[in-house]
Amino acid sequence: MSDHDHYQSPLSTRYAGEAMRVTFSERRKFVTWHRIWLALAESQHELGLPISTAQLAELRANLEYVDFELAERFERELRHDVMAHVHAWGERCPNARGILHLGATSCDVTDNADLLILREAVGLVRAQLVNVLRALRVFALEWKALPVLGLTHLQPAQATSLGKRATLWIQDFAFNLEELDQVDERIRLRGIKGTTGTQASFLSLFQGDHEKVRELERRVATKLGFERCFAVTGQTYPRQLDFRIGAALAAIAQSGAKFGSDLRLLASRREVQEPFGKKQIGSSAMPWKRNPMRAERVCSLARHVIAQLDSLAHTAANQWLERTLDDSAVRRLALPEMFLATDGLLELVLDVGSGLVVHPKRIEKNLREELPFLACEHLMMDAARSGVDRQEAHEHLRRATHEAVGVMLEGGENPLRALLEADPVLKPFSARLQSLLDPAHSIGRADRQVEEFLREELDPLLARFSHVPEHRAGLRV
Repeated sequence: MSDHDHYQSPLSTRYAGEAMRVTFSERRKFVTWHRIWLALAESQHELGLPISTAQLAELRANLEYVDFELAERFERELRHDVMAHVHAWGERCPNARGILHLGATSCDVTDNADLLILREAVGLVRAQLVNVLRALRVFALEWKALPVLGLTHLQPAQATSLGKRATLWIQDFAFNLEELDQVDERIRLRGIKGTTGTQASFLSLFQGDHEKVRELERRVATKLGFERCFAVTGQTYPRQLDFRIGAALAAIAQSGAKFGSDLRLLASRREVQEPFGKKQIGSSAMPWKRNPMRAERVCSLARHVIAQLDSLAHTAANQWLERTLDDSAVRRLALPEMFLATDGLLELVLDVGSGLVVHPKRIEKNLREELPFLACEHLMMDAARSGVDRQEAHEHLRRATHEAVGVMLEGGENPLRALLEADPVLKPFSARLQSLLDPAHSIGRADRQVEEFLREELDPLLARFSHVPEHRAGLRV
């Protein structure tokens, strides 16, 4: 049977990038198991256990070799994945077979391997976030002063600028980057702890020498690239770490969904649209359609990531005493899928954010229709400064604007200026309306806020990650 004859995850076939797919591949997992077995054997040899240099050389020479078929055959017999690979690698390394997994329990291998892989995956997501922020920074700076109609409750509100609106997206992703960096600092090795975390088997191997047991763990950690191990564990590392990592990914998904949702709304107003290929088809039935399918996919993947967080919370909450195996299947599903979906989501955000299509004329048209209403806040301030009761001015403006909207809803022109001139309280200020109808005067400090935010908040953050290489999005579908 071919790959087309059984289920494949669309996260692998459609959405996630190659680096993330490789990170969570079966080959990467089992080669990482080999690395841990080698690090353990090397450290035990260095501390005086009877493990020969020839045995270590055999393991090193076969570090990358994984006999998947043989391991699967062993697992069908043994019903134990770790022992299946002990036997399979032992067949490949017959001289070292007897010292493989010496003193260890399964989680000395599987949990430590998971932490190595999770740390690598966090690094990939972090690099994606840096590139997303770089792309959105360019967009915000370019459009920092373009007036746009601001919407609250999805109703016309005070104007803002397109670049200022983009800083809201940037700020969310910047928070995500900082949080992810903090989570990365919390990732430490489970350590070499044995069956229930007491290191009893290793203490026995070293004939009661506690310092050698501690040194064994330190050496294994160093060989695997970790400075710290969890001080205490049961059989597994604390599953709350999985939840914290997942929470950081769910927060990224929230930022992505906000970005995607905003673009879908702007596309419906024909103000800003995502990139659209020359031969791209928006609808099989409606040739004119330019559906925001990439932004919609961002929102869809974000929903999946956020939903998975619940399973990690329940897993952390239901670890009985030193360990229960009901964490295994759910972690095999939830953790890779959250990372793969987040990777795909950020690749989409980078692609869209690097190629947003802005329609300034349409933006201006939409804004001008509402400018007379937006000017009312300034008129209210003028009235208050001249001694008119602020609440009274508000009520007169409320009545006038609602009457004007009623006329417009019937197809008429906006009569607000005439209504203001006829109002005894507002008439002295109606002449100011014309000067307020220049869109450039409607955005307050929005353009300055963009500059200040980028200079004071974003640029120092990005400077910390200047080593991250530039990456251009490459969507497969």
